[in-house]
Amino acid sequence: MNNLSFSELCCLFCCPPCPGKIASKLAFLPPDPTYTLMCDESGSRWTLHLSERADWQYSSREKDAIECFMTRTSKGQMSSFYIGLGSRINCNIFSYDYSGYGASSGKPTEKNLYADIDAAWVALRTRYGIRPENVIIYGQSIGTVPSVDLAARYESAAVILHSPLTSGMRVAFPDTKKTYCFDAFPNIDKISKITSPVLIIHGTEDEVIDFSHGLALFERCQRPVEPLWVEGAGHNDVELYGQYLERLKQFVSQELVNL
Repeated sequence: MNNLSFSELCCLFCCPPCPGKIASKLAFLPPDPTYTLMCDESGSRWTLHLSERADWQYSSREKDAIECFMTRTSKGQMSSFYIGLGSRINCNIFSYDYSGYGASSGKPTEKNLYADIDAAWVALRTRYGIRPENVIIYGQSIGTVPSVDLAARYESAAVILHSPLTSGMRVAFPDTKKTYCFDAFPNIDKISKITSPVLIIHGTEDEVIDFSHGLALFERCQRPVEPLWVEGAGHNDVELYGQYLERLKQFVSQELVNL
């Protein structure tokens, strides 16, 4: 189970023995940081420094153009993907690390997930002056949890949910049919509150979050658009299929313009 050792499994299920806590522990497995942030003498500007393990396929000049925003999946591992995606769908990409991930302080918890995305939203609105109608909220896997929560409270141009989960209990215990008070990440109870258009993307062979989660969320959307069910794709390879990029291009450049 996620390459956990025997001692880690014992801790997972015994400390404490609450199903909601188990789901949370399974969700947060931060990788080793692949970047550091260095502050200049003025204390107002941060520079991104990547380790040798970071996935970076662009020039130093492009790296230096990244603006670092400190908020409370490691960004160093995703930087190349974000730049490539942004150029292909003609969008600016704003990303952040959860608490306890990368160089972000704090601990990764459900409560902090919501605080982190709230900080990112405030930064977009105040620091960068971006209007809500120009923001597409994108979440992948556990990242769909804060994305759904934010989108249920604020209207935006659209929401994209990539390999989403219905709730933590339903992932850890697939036979769960209702949301209990101790359940973690209850996307299934929040998604109907989203008034923006919602695109759901899910691999039919997802081995981490079953394809049925994407279907269940799609059925509860107020304004669903045509979903992308990627035949044969798992949890971490959806973006390697050609239809992934084509669907995003169509949604961003054509469908949103006409909605």
